[in-house]
Amino acid sequence: MSEKKPNVPKLGEIGLQNFAPYLMNRIMGRYNASLYSDLLEIRLTTPKMRTLAVLSVIDGPLIRELAIYAVVEQSTLSRTLDKLEEDQQIRRETDRDDSRATHVFITADGRATFERIWPKMAKSYENMFKGITLDERNAFVATLQKLLQNVRHHDI
Repeated sequence: MSEKKPNVPKLGEIGLQNFAPYLMNRIMGRYNASLYSDLLEIRLTTPKMRTLAVLSVIDGPLIRELAIYAVVEQSTLSRTLDKLEEDQQIRRETDRDDSRATHVFITADGRATFERIWPKMAKSYENMFKGITLDERNAFVATLQKLLQNVRHHDI
């Protein structure tokens, strides 16, 4: 006897405007696009901005952790770190206990660069929440944190 498959709605039945992954990608695409010209002005790419943002609040993560936090593929992050190091925005240090592991730190120049872009990032962030109450914002962020817990593959 065949097992009855659950009735899973098709994307067309759900609709793009009701499909959370689509909405999240659109939101992040617009957020990144809103910063594009400001990033170009100070010679930053989105991966560089994300890297400096993470390093501005997390001191010395391992490269593999940085890739997760910055949401950047390891190969892209490797090139990004090379460029940031060349521009003296970051420095790398080999882990004392494991010579195969490397920690990444933001430099004073990197922090200054991030401080130049942060007001524009903050403004774009605030624009996303126009017309949304603080309670709604807090509930939304709490829901996003739960979603992240559900889909994450790492302990961070």
